[in-house]
Amino acid sequence: MAKLSLSIQLAPDAGELPADRRQLRRWASAALACDAALTLRLVGEAEARVLNAQFRGGDYASNVLTFAYDDDADDATADAPLQADIVICLPVVAREAGEQGKSARDHLAHLIMHGVLHAQGMDHFVAAQAQAMEELEIALLHRFGIGNPYLA
Repeated sequence: MAKLSLSIQLAPDAGELPADRRQLRRWASAALACDAALTLRLVGEAEARVLNAQFRGGDYASNVLTFAYDDDADDATADAPLQADIVICLPVVAREAGEQGKSARDHLAHLIMHGVLHAQGMDHFVAAQAQAMEELEIALLHRFGIGNPYLA
């Protein structure tokens, strides 16, 4: 089992957290395939919008942003843990959950796992990679009794 060092930050304007911190850790751990030091930052729309504009070029508050950090190959060791920041906008999570007819808690679980998978190099910009990532997310969420998030 992968070791997880998790820092959880809740911004003052993030809104209501629909799960406790222990549950956030369980969701992040479930998606890990390697040791990791992660920061999970839960933010409001203003911070999410600024970060999305600055790092991804989007003029909107994204639901999740993942920033994985590669150490310089000369300094890195083979057993150094993965390091990443995962930023989730709770107001967007709540809004999307309502629009999609699911609980904010279940949607948050999905986005945490989605962010952790991104941190490990998974992506969804190529159809085959998207399918593999979605199948893994569905399987991980099923372990927590959460249904397929891709069913409309």
